[in-house]
Amino acid sequence: MNQPIRLRVEHVDEALGIHVRRPRMSWRLPEGTREQVAYQLRAGRWDSGRVESDQSILVPYDGPDLASGERVEWTVRVWTDAGESDWAEPSWWEMGLLDPADWVARWVEPAEPDRVRAQVVHPAHLFRGKFTLDDAVERARLYVTAHGIYEFFVNGDRVGDLELTPGFTSYRSRLQVQTFDVAPLLRAGENVLGAVLSDGWFRGQTSGFRHIRSYGDTLALLAQLDVLRPDGTLRRVGTGPDWLSTTGSIVAADLVEGQVVDLRRDPAGWHSADAVLEGWSPVTVVDHDLTRLCWSPSPPVRRVQELRPVAVTRPAPDRQVIDLGQNLNGWVRVTSLGPAGTTLSLTHGEALDASGDVTLDTLSPDADDVPGIDAWPWDMSMIKRSLQVDRVTAAGTDGEVFEPRHTTHGFQYVRVEGHPDDLTADDVTGVVVHTDLRRTGSFECSDVRINRLHEAAVWSFRGNACDIPTDCPTRERAGWTGDWQIFVPTAAFLYDVAGFSTKWLRDLAADQRPDGTVEHLAPNSVPTDLTDNPVPPGAAGWADAAVIVPWEIYRAYGDVRLLKEQWPSMTAWVEYAATAAKDRRHPDRAATRPTPGPHERYLWDTGFHFGEWLEPGEHEMDMAKRAAADHGDLATAYLHHSADLLGQIAAVLGDVPGVCRYADLAGFTRWAWQEEFLRPDGTLATDTQAAHVRALAFGLVPDDLRAQVAGRLVELIRDAGTHLGTGFLATPYLLPVLADTGHLDVAYELLFQDTEPSWLTMIDRGATTIWEAWNGIDEHGTSTLSLNHYSKGAVVSFLHRYVAGIQLLNDHPAYRRFRIAPRPGGGLTTARATHDSPYGRIESAWHLDGDRFTLDVTVPPGTTAEVHLPDGRRHDAAPGTATFRGLATPALAAATAGEEGR
Repeated sequence: MNQPIRLRVEHVDEALGIHVRRPRMSWRLPEGTREQVAYQLRAGRWDSGRVESDQSILVPYDGPDLASGERVEWTVRVWTDAGESDWAEPSWWEMGLLDPADWVARWVEPAEPDRVRAQVVHPAHLFRGKFTLDDAVERARLYVTAHGIYEFFVNGDRVGDLELTPGFTSYRSRLQVQTFDVAPLLRAGENVLGAVLSDGWFRGQTSGFRHIRSYGDTLALLAQLDVLRPDGTLRRVGTGPDWLSTTGSIVAADLVEGQVVDLRRDPAGWHSADAVLEGWSPVTVVDHDLTRLCWSPSPPVRRVQELRPVAVTRPAPDRQVIDLGQNLNGWVRVTSLGPAGTTLSLTHGEALDASGDVTLDTLSPDADDVPGIDAWPWDMSMIKRSLQVDRVTAAGTDGEVFEPRHTTHGFQYVRVEGHPDDLTADDVTGVVVHTDLRRTGSFECSDVRINRLHEAAVWSFRGNACDIPTDCPTRERAGWTGDWQIFVPTAAFLYDVAGFSTKWLRDLAADQRPDGTVEHLAPNSVPTDLTDNPVPPGAAGWADAAVIVPWEIYRAYGDVRLLKEQWPSMTAWVEYAATAAKDRRHPDRAATRPTPGPHERYLWDTGFHFGEWLEPGEHEMDMAKRAAADHGDLATAYLHHSADLLGQIAAVLGDVPGVCRYADLAGFTRWAWQEEFLRPDGTLATDTQAAHVRALAFGLVPDDLRAQVAGRLVELIRDAGTHLGTGFLATPYLLPVLADTGHLDVAYELLFQDTEPSWLTMIDRGATTIWEAWNGIDEHGTSTLSLNHYSKGAVVSFLHRYVAGIQLLNDHPAYRRFRIAPRPGGGLTTARATHDSPYGRIESAWHLDGDRFTLDVTVPPGTTAEVHLPDGRRHDAAPGTATFRGLATPALAAATAGEEGR
């Protein structure tokens, strides 16, 4: 069809209830066209007229100011090399409640005794209100948010299919509001609004420290229904003093600990008009800050997939174990609960012990095995509490089902205790729960184990994309900054994470300290007033997410507005680190060299840093050792890297002083690093694989020494028996650095290494997600640490960018111009990758037939590609599909010079 397609607003397909007053529109060009020369937008009362421009992504609305609740229909037509297009099929967006004055609803808190409020875990509360509707309904919008996690009901029907709403944010600064179309659920006469509200992240346990009440002591609900009548008048009703609350069947609910349900206690029909209201109490009306209410640019959390068990076993007479065959984030739905009064206990874990039973040993650290744990800011009684255990007591009614929706678990296995019968695969369903991100990337090749590795990385990300990017879905579920900056380029190939990352970055900035220090977690639920904190914030490689993540999102999606929005956060962090470098010195360095060298004002060697984190054989918890160590090599490298990126970002924003400031800082920190850590003979003072990888990846090594440093990296790899020796921070760069410095063969050897430590060791030992430690399951079958940490899975970016060859170019964001440069090796004979870029589908597929290399390329409309064949030849590719032929290596091409290659 000759019309633009895939109309979107602010990175989302359905922009309902948005708070962006000047939303941006995107479209894809008609199939078969090559380039856009002009566009015309019509949005509500605004007509842009013909605009001479090739821009088709994130074009801002420039019409009249929009009001709360206003619905805007929009369309676009374009002029391309093929001429004038038809108008696109109309799309729409709808504004949310933009100002506090738009709210007539009041915050309400449940009736809750002090003794209950003082508990660690709490029951979920039920809320109920009613109103009468006499008029016909033209449109009805429900706006809801909460302190806690809510489910909402209208006349007994659950509203929408979202989970874990309103989501996890920096609640003190940002609280998301969801908007629902509820017109089909309303009826003439009396209508009942109801909600279930549990602790969630607001009051429940958060992070690996299992802090409680991070944001408040009391739950609260805010809900408003706006009903538009056919005559154009608006009626508003919402939570207020006439609402009631009670408790029901959810006896306890906690995201970390689990959910306890007694179905016998469920008030029958509590959210319907004919409910018996015994035991209900009036709510308390309170005033909470409405200025922090916001819309989320991220897709919501949903139940996205269901898995059937692959096995049901009985390792002991009193228990059964369900194996779903896949490590995941979510819960199970159980349809066989037993007779009335039967209580089932469901323990969720990632691994089995030697007897075939579920083990949680890897999730609850033993104080005797953790160096320096006495200094950690946690209560060991909290750490030893129950973890990932649900309990349900049956009421014995027909069709009874247990499905917890106020907790999540990271697991492959479920131990079921208390069931009187033998369970079958028909009785239990695994429910995969995560942010409903749009899949954009794929990869497959001729090696089955590499394909399984890629799939494990995908599932690991899925398990950790639960409203925020988490480190693991089990013991911590926290938004560790270092993990996301490591993986975000990989994630942006596999999924559309533009809005997901934007939401997260706003929380990072909201929790950033006045001096620019970036917390380890975003949102940060760890108390900021801890005394003698052994892990104070501001760690290099973690806090640098403030710069790296916005840059990577810009590269992948072309979002300049995000760079502008995050600029204060980015610069505050880099200025903090630069000031620390200038004003402080590590005591060991000061003792050895009392008079600092001129370069030391740019050498950052103080503060707490996690370091490379989990190199092979390293224990993750020894924080006292880390706190005392000199991390100047790593910290200065990251200061240089972030300053260098800031210089590039400033250029994108047209900030000339910023370009000068941060280009200078990048130059000075590079000089300082070389003065301190590069010896006169060209060797590095820190003789580890990670240090060499970082030096090469961040451009710290002079050009004339790159070959020497890369050669030493290869020596270190060979000395380790051709095994990697990197941890979290350097691993994503390892294979690309080897490939880019002339050691592609070594990169493939590491990729295909199948003895510990290696990626394929995980696969050969049954991993379906990426492990936190290289020896997550050892040769004896003993598990350690998390078995679902995506950071080391960033290796699959090498598959996308080097094996298949699809590469972003810094000066052409969003794949406006990109490179396809496959680098075959490792015995692979075929490889194929696809990526749905903002402009459309990119595809690279190649196969080897002896020495002959054939590459099929797809380039979307509005873009161009440069194609580099393995034999060294280069071609330009216009939109459409094309096939290129050549030889497998430059050496073969030289030997057959003059032979036709295409």
